[in-house]
Amino acid sequence: MAGRPGYVTLPIISVFAAIGYVYYTAVFLAIPAWLGLATAAGVANVAAYTALALACVAAYGLVVTRDPGRVPPAFVPDVEDTETPLHEIKRKGGDLRYCQKCSHYKPPRAHHCRVCKRCILKMDHHCIWINNCVGHENYKIFLVFVLYAATASFYSLALMIGGVVHSVPTDEQSGIDSPRKSLVICGVFVGVMTLALSILLVWHVYLILHNKTTIEYHEGVRAMWLAEKAGNLYHHPYDLGVYHNIVSVLGPNMLCWFCPVSRNIGDGVRFRTSYDIPLSTPPSKAEKHLAMS
Repeated sequence: MAGRPGYVTLPIISVFAAIGYVYYTAVFLAIPAWLGLATAAGVANVAAYTALALACVAAYGLVVTRDPGRVPPAFVPDVEDTETPLHEIKRKGGDLRYCQKCSHYKPPRAHHCRVCKRCILKMDHHCIWINNCVGHENYKIFLVFVLYAATASFYSLALMIGGVVHSVPTDEQSGIDSPRKSLVICGVFVGVMTLALSILLVWHVYLILHNKTTIEYHEGVRAMWLAEKAGNLYHHPYDLGVYHNIVSVLGPNMLCWFCPVSRNIGDGVRFRTSYDIPLSTPPSKAEKHLAMS
Protein backbone atom coordinates (compact mmCIF):
# COMPACT_ATOMS: atom_id res chain seq x y z
CA MET A 1 0.00 0.00 0.00
CA ALA A 2 1.46 3.35 -1.00
CA GLY A 3 2.01 5.97 1.66
CA ARG A 4 2.10 9.72 1.53
CA PRO A 5 5.09 11.17 -0.34
CA GLY A 6 8.05 11.68 1.97
CA TYR A 7 7.10 8.80 4.26
CA VAL A 8 8.93 5.51 4.62
CA THR A 9 6.77 2.74 3.18
CA LEU A 10 6.96 -1.04 2.90
CA PRO A 11 8.38 -0.93 -0.65
CA ILE A 12 11.19 1.38 0.52
CA ILE A 13 11.98 -0.94 3.43
CA SER A 14 11.92 -3.86 0.99
CA VAL A 15 14.50 -2.15 -1.26
CA PHE A 16 16.88 -1.55 1.65
CA ALA A 17 16.36 -5.14 2.85
CA ALA A 18 17.11 -6.49 -0.64
CA ILE A 19 20.30 -4.41 -0.86
CA GLY A 20 21.41 -5.69 2.55
CA TYR A 21 20.61 -9.31 1.67
CA VAL A 22 22.50 -9.23 -1.64
CA TYR A 23 25.43 -7.37 -0.08
CA TYR A 24 25.78 -9.89 2.75
CA THR A 25 25.60 -12.85 0.37
CA ALA A 26 28.10 -11.37 -2.07
CA VAL A 27 30.67 -10.18 0.47
CA PHE A 28 30.45 -12.89 3.13
CA LEU A 29 29.57 -15.93 1.01
CA ALA A 30 30.38 -15.46 -2.68
CA ILE A 31 33.73 -13.69 -2.45
CA PRO A 32 35.12 -15.99 0.32
CA ALA A 33 34.00 -19.09 -1.62
CA TRP A 34 35.55 -17.87 -4.85
CA LEU A 35 38.52 -15.62 -4.08
CA GLY A 36 38.92 -15.71 -0.32
CA LEU A 37 38.92 -12.69 1.96
CA ALA A 38 42.65 -13.02 2.69
CA THR A 39 43.75 -12.59 -0.92
CA ALA A 40 44.48 -9.35 -2.76
CA ALA A 41 41.76 -10.14 -5.31
CA GLY A 42 39.25 -10.80 -2.54
CA VAL A 43 40.03 -7.57 -0.69
CA ALA A 44 39.89 -5.56 -3.92
CA ASN A 45 36.51 -7.00 -4.83
CA VAL A 46 35.13 -6.36 -1.34
CA ALA A 47 36.29 -2.73 -1.54
CA ALA A 48 34.90 -2.20 -5.06
CA TYR A 49 31.61 -3.90 -4.31
CA THR A 50 31.17 -1.99 -1.04
CA ALA A 51 31.80 1.32 -2.79
CA LEU A 52 29.22 0.46 -5.44
CA ALA A 53 26.70 -0.62 -2.81
CA LEU A 54 27.18 2.65 -0.88
CA ALA A 55 26.71 4.60 -4.12
CA CYS A 56 23.44 2.74 -4.73
CA VAL A 57 22.19 3.47 -1.21
CA ALA A 58 23.17 7.15 -1.46
CA ALA A 59 21.50 7.60 -4.86
CA TYR A 60 18.40 5.78 -3.67
CA GLY A 61 18.15 7.95 -0.58
CA LEU A 62 18.44 11.09 -2.72
CA VAL A 63 15.76 10.06 -5.20
CA VAL A 64 13.42 9.16 -2.33
CA THR A 65 13.84 12.48 -0.54
CA ARG A 66 14.32 14.90 -3.45
CA ASP A 67 11.24 16.89 -4.44
CA PRO A 68 10.44 16.15 -8.12
CA GLY A 69 9.49 19.75 -8.85
CA ARG A 70 6.63 22.03 -7.80
CA VAL A 71 4.68 24.38 -10.03
CA PRO A 72 5.34 28.00 -9.00
CA PRO A 73 2.17 29.39 -7.35
CA ALA A 74 2.17 32.46 -9.58
CA PHE A 75 2.69 30.59 -12.85
CA VAL A 76 0.49 31.87 -15.69
CA PRO A 77 1.31 31.04 -19.33
CA ASP A 78 1.98 34.13 -21.41
CA VAL A 79 0.58 33.48 -24.87
CA GLU A 80 2.04 36.76 -26.10
CA ASP A 81 5.60 35.88 -25.08
CA THR A 82 7.56 35.65 -28.34
CA GLU A 83 10.25 33.57 -26.61
CA THR A 84 7.73 30.80 -25.92
CA PRO A 85 6.81 29.48 -29.37
CA LEU A 86 4.91 26.47 -28.06
CA HIS A 87 1.95 26.28 -25.69
CA GLU A 88 0.32 23.03 -24.60
CA ILE A 89 -3.46 23.04 -24.83
CA LYS A 90 -6.22 20.62 -23.94
CA ARG A 91 -7.08 18.04 -26.57
CA LYS A 92 -10.75 18.83 -26.07
CA GLY A 93 -11.68 22.49 -26.30
CA GLY A 94 -8.25 23.87 -27.14
CA ASP A 95 -7.93 25.81 -23.87
CA LEU A 96 -4.68 26.25 -21.99
CA ARG A 97 -4.12 23.34 -19.59
CA TYR A 98 -5.51 24.11 -16.16
CA CYS A 99 -5.53 21.84 -13.10
CA GLN A 100 -8.89 22.00 -11.35
CA LYS A 101 -7.54 20.16 -8.31
CA CYS A 102 -4.55 22.45 -7.76
CA SER A 103 -6.30 25.57 -9.08
CA HIS A 104 -3.47 26.73 -11.31
CA TYR A 105 -2.31 26.48 -14.91
CA LYS A 106 -0.07 23.59 -15.88
CA PRO A 107 3.36 24.44 -17.31
CA PRO A 108 4.47 22.44 -20.36
CA ARG A 109 5.14 18.76 -19.56
CA ALA A 110 3.62 19.06 -16.07
CA HIS A 111 0.94 16.63 -14.91
CA HIS A 112 -1.16 16.09 -11.80
CA CYS A 113 -0.21 13.09 -9.66
CA ARG A 114 -3.14 11.47 -7.89
CA VAL A 115 -0.84 9.98 -5.24
CA CYS A 116 1.20 13.10 -4.48
CA LYS A 117 -2.00 15.16 -4.89
CA ARG A 118 -0.26 17.97 -6.78
CA CYS A 119 1.13 18.83 -10.18
CA ILE A 120 4.68 17.68 -10.94
CA LEU A 121 7.05 19.51 -13.29
CA LYS A 122 8.04 17.35 -16.28
CA MET A 123 6.40 14.35 -14.66
CA ASP A 124 7.65 10.96 -15.85
CA HIS A 125 5.77 8.63 -13.50
CA HIS A 126 4.97 7.96 -9.86
CA CYS A 127 7.12 5.16 -8.47
CA ILE A 128 5.90 3.14 -5.49
CA TRP A 129 9.46 1.91 -4.85
CA ILE A 130 10.56 5.41 -3.89
CA ASN A 131 7.14 6.64 -2.71
CA ASN A 132 7.72 9.69 -4.84
CA CYS A 133 7.21 11.05 -8.31
CA VAL A 134 10.00 11.12 -10.87
CA GLY A 135 10.06 14.59 -12.37
CA HIS A 136 12.17 17.54 -13.43
CA GLU A 137 14.17 17.89 -10.22
CA ASN A 138 14.98 14.24 -9.53
CA TYR A 139 14.85 12.48 -12.90
CA LYS A 140 18.63 12.47 -13.35
CA ILE A 141 19.13 11.11 -9.82
CA PHE A 142 16.59 8.37 -10.56
CA LEU A 143 18.40 7.47 -13.79
CA VAL A 144 21.79 7.36 -12.04
CA PHE A 145 20.35 5.15 -9.31
CA VAL A 146 18.98 2.71 -11.89
CA LEU A 147 22.40 2.70 -13.61
CA TYR A 148 24.20 2.02 -10.32
CA ALA A 149 21.68 -0.65 -9.34
CA ALA A 150 21.91 -2.42 -12.71
CA THR A 151 25.73 -2.35 -12.57
CA ALA A 152 25.69 -3.70 -9.00
CA SER A 153 23.28 -6.44 -10.06
CA PHE A 154 25.57 -7.60 -12.87
CA TYR A 155 28.51 -7.50 -10.47
CA SER A 156 26.55 -9.46 -7.85
CA LEU A 157 25.47 -12.04 -10.40
CA ALA A 158 29.07 -12.57 -11.50
CA LEU A 159 30.15 -13.05 -7.88
CA MET A 160 27.28 -15.49 -7.21
CA ILE A 161 28.14 -17.57 -10.27
CA GLY A 162 31.82 -17.58 -9.37
CA GLY A 163 31.01 -18.54 -5.79
CA VAL A 164 28.76 -21.42 -6.87
CA VAL A 165 31.29 -22.79 -9.36
CA HIS A 166 34.20 -22.66 -6.96
CA SER A 167 32.25 -24.01 -3.99
CA VAL A 168 31.42 -27.32 -5.71
CA PRO A 169 34.45 -29.20 -4.35
CA THR A 170 33.64 -27.92 -0.87
CA ASP A 171 30.13 -29.35 -1.16
CA GLU A 172 31.50 -32.86 -1.40
CA GLN A 173 33.40 -32.41 1.87
CA SER A 174 31.19 -30.29 4.11
CA GLY A 175 27.71 -31.15 2.83
CA ILE A 176 25.06 -28.92 4.35
CA ASP A 177 27.68 -26.51 5.75
CA SER A 178 28.46 -25.23 2.26
CA PRO A 179 27.15 -21.77 1.26
CA ARG A 180 26.36 -23.06 -2.24
CA LYS A 181 22.61 -23.36 -1.64
CA SER A 182 22.42 -19.78 -0.32
CA LEU A 183 24.39 -18.57 -3.32
CA VAL A 184 22.04 -20.32 -5.75
CA ILE A 185 18.93 -18.84 -4.09
CA CYS A 186 20.41 -15.34 -4.00
CA GLY A 187 21.72 -15.77 -7.55
CA VAL A 188 18.23 -16.50 -8.87
CA PHE A 189 16.90 -13.43 -7.06
CA VAL A 190 19.72 -11.26 -8.41
CA GLY A 191 19.21 -12.67 -11.91
CA VAL A 192 15.58 -11.53 -11.91
CA MET A 193 16.55 -8.12 -10.57
CA THR A 194 19.31 -7.78 -13.16
CA LEU A 195 16.85 -8.45 -15.98
CA ALA A 196 14.26 -6.03 -14.58
CA LEU A 197 16.78 -3.23 -13.94
CA SER A 198 18.38 -3.71 -17.36
CA ILE A 199 15.02 -3.36 -19.10
CA LEU A 200 14.22 -0.27 -17.01
CA LEU A 201 17.61 1.28 -17.79
CA VAL A 202 17.32 0.63 -21.53
CA TRP A 203 13.81 2.10 -21.51
CA HIS A 204 14.91 5.34 -19.87
CA VAL A 205 17.99 5.63 -22.08
CA TYR A 206 15.61 5.42 -25.04
CA LEU A 207 13.44 8.16 -23.51
CA ILE A 208 16.44 10.40 -22.89
CA LEU A 209 17.72 10.00 -26.45
CA HIS A 210 14.32 11.21 -27.70
CA ASN A 211 13.79 13.75 -24.89
CA LYS A 212 10.53 12.15 -23.81
CA THR A 213 8.95 11.23 -20.52
CA THR A 214 7.03 8.00 -20.04
CA ILE A 215 3.78 9.99 -20.17
CA GLU A 216 4.84 11.76 -23.35
CA TYR A 217 5.77 8.47 -24.98
CA HIS A 218 2.25 7.10 -24.50
CA GLU A 219 0.68 10.40 -25.55
CA GLY A 220 2.96 10.41 -28.59
CA VAL A 221 1.75 6.99 -29.67
CA ARG A 222 -1.81 8.33 -29.80
CA ALA A 223 -0.71 11.59 -31.44
CA MET A 224 1.21 9.67 -34.11
CA TRP A 225 -1.82 7.49 -34.81
CA LEU A 226 -4.08 10.53 -35.14
CA ALA A 227 -1.55 12.30 -37.37
CA GLU A 228 -1.20 9.31 -39.68
CA LYS A 229 -4.98 9.01 -39.79
CA ALA A 230 -5.19 12.61 -40.97
CA GLY A 231 -2.34 12.14 -43.45
CA ASN A 232 0.16 14.19 -41.42
CA LEU A 233 3.51 13.48 -39.79
CA TYR A 234 4.01 13.70 -36.02
CA HIS A 235 7.21 15.08 -34.54
CA HIS A 236 7.86 15.19 -30.80
CA PRO A 237 8.30 18.93 -30.15
CA TYR A 238 10.97 18.51 -27.45
CA ASP A 239 13.28 16.33 -29.54
CA LEU A 240 16.38 18.49 -30.10
CA GLY A 241 18.74 15.84 -31.40
CA VAL A 242 20.62 13.16 -29.47
CA TYR A 243 23.36 15.32 -27.92
CA HIS A 244 21.11 18.18 -26.83
CA ASN A 245 18.54 15.69 -25.54
CA ILE A 246 21.18 14.08 -23.33
CA VAL A 247 22.49 17.44 -22.11
CA SER A 248 18.98 18.61 -21.22
CA VAL A 249 18.73 15.74 -18.70
CA LEU A 250 22.30 14.99 -17.58
CA GLY A 251 23.65 18.54 -17.78
CA PRO A 252 26.39 20.19 -19.86
CA ASN A 253 29.32 18.83 -17.80
CA MET A 254 30.11 15.30 -18.99
CA LEU A 255 32.21 14.67 -15.88
CA CYS A 256 29.05 14.94 -13.77
CA TRP A 257 26.77 12.85 -15.98
CA PHE A 258 27.04 9.80 -13.73
CA CYS A 259 27.01 11.65 -10.40
CA PRO A 260 23.77 11.48 -8.38
CA VAL A 261 23.31 15.24 -8.39
CA SER A 262 20.66 17.17 -10.26
CA ARG A 263 21.78 20.36 -11.96
CA ASN A 264 18.94 20.88 -14.36
CA ILE A 265 18.92 23.20 -17.31
CA GLY A 266 16.05 25.60 -16.82
CA ASP A 267 13.42 25.88 -14.12
CA GLY A 268 11.06 23.17 -15.36
CA VAL A 269 8.46 25.72 -16.49
CA ARG A 270 9.77 26.38 -19.98
CA PHE A 271 11.62 23.91 -22.19
CA ARG A 272 13.50 24.41 -25.40
CA THR A 273 11.65 22.88 -28.35
CA SER A 274 12.32 22.07 -31.98
CA TYR A 275 10.14 25.08 -32.82
CA ASP A 276 12.61 27.47 -31.19
CA ILE A 277 13.97 29.72 -33.93
CA PRO A 278 16.11 32.87 -34.19
CA LEU A 279 14.49 35.99 -32.74
CA SER A 280 14.70 37.67 -36.15
CA THR A 281 11.92 35.42 -37.43
CA PRO A 282 8.42 36.93 -37.07
CA PRO A 283 6.64 35.49 -33.99
CA SER A 284 3.50 34.84 -35.98
CA LYS A 285 5.37 32.22 -37.99
CA ALA A 286 6.94 30.62 -34.97
CA GLU A 287 4.04 30.07 -32.61
CA LYS A 288 2.79 26.52 -32.31
CA HIS A 289 0.31 24.79 -30.06
CA LEU A 290 0.55 21.28 -28.74
CA ALA A 291 -2.62 19.44 -27.80
CA MET A 292 -2.32 17.51 -24.56
CA SER A 293 -4.71 15.59 -22.38
